[in-house]
Amino acid sequence: MPFVSIRLAGSATREQKAGIVADVTASLVTRLGKNPAAVQVVIDEVSTENYGAGGQLIADRDAPAAPPPSREDAHAVPSQ
Repeated sequence: MPFVSIRLAGSATREQKAGIVADVTASLVTRLGKNPAAVQVVIDEVSTENYGAGGQLIADRDAPAAPPPSREDAHAVPSQ
């Protein structure tokens, strides 16, 4: 009985997860000749705040960058 465990950083919709389960099952049926009724697939969604790569949380890596600080010219004449 094949058991497949999939971890996702973040989340997926119910429809996306159903598609993943269908695709993985079909692949095991096609490639290994497994009975589709015997294929078990578990999808574990891991919060990006609980998962890191390259020394950084995924939530921090994927966060939008802060805008650069304003660089006003201290010597410029104010517009009127």
